[in-house]
Amino acid sequence: MELTVTDLAVSRGGVPVLEGIGFSLPAGRALVLRGPNGSGKTTLLRTVAGLQPAFAGRVAGAGERIAYAAHADGLKAMLSVRENLTFWARVFVHDGIDEALDGFDLRGLETRLAGTLSAGQKRRLGLARLVVTGRPVWVLDEPTVSLDAASVALFAAAVRRHLQGGGSALIATHIDLGLDEAEIFDVTPYRAEPRVSVQDEAFL
Repeated sequence: MELTVTDLAVSRGGVPVLEGIGFSLPAGRALVLRGPNGSGKTTLLRTVAGLQPAFAGRVAGAGERIAYAAHADGLKAMLSVRENLTFWARVFVHDGIDEALDGFDLRGLETRLAGTLSAGQKRRLGLARLVVTGRPVWVLDEPTVSLDAASVALFAAAVRRHLQGGGSALIATHIDLGLDEAEIFDVTPYRAEPRVSVQDEAFL
C-alpha cells in the first residue's frame, strides 16, 4: 500500500500554511521535501504522521504504518543504548536491535547510558529507533541535525536499506543524501493565500 496525499491543506494555529498538496509515495521510494524555513514542512509532516488533523484533504495509507522522527531523540537518559533500543522494540513488538546497532555504528556504545552520549551519538541512537519499529513508512523532519559527515552517510545507507526492503520515506532535509530513489517535492508553490475576514477588512 502506498502513501497517498490528496488535495491536502495543513494549518498552524488554525491558519492554513499549505494547501492543494498532492503526491503518492510507493514502496521503495523516498520523497524529499524542500522549501524555506517556516514554509510549513514540519506542519505537513506532522499532519501526514497523524499528529495533527488536516485542515482539508485526505491522507491515505498512513496511520499505524508510519514511524515519525523529528528533533527530539526520544531517549531514556538512564537506560543504556541497547536498553533504549530494546524498550522501543518491545513497544512496537519488533526486533531489529542488532541491525540498528550495526547500521548506526553503535556497537561500541551498547552499555553506555544514553544521557552520557554526545549530541551526535544521541542523534544516531534516536534514528536507530526507526529500524526497531518495523514500520514501512518513515516520516522524518530534519533527521541529520547534529550529525557529522560520516554519520550522515550512515543515515543515508540506513534509508537506502529501508527502501530496498520495500519501505518508503518522506524526509524534510536541506542535505543531499545521495539517494537515487528520492524525488524532490518543493512545498513553496503550495503556500496558502492569506485569509482576510470581513472584520479584518476594516483595518486594511
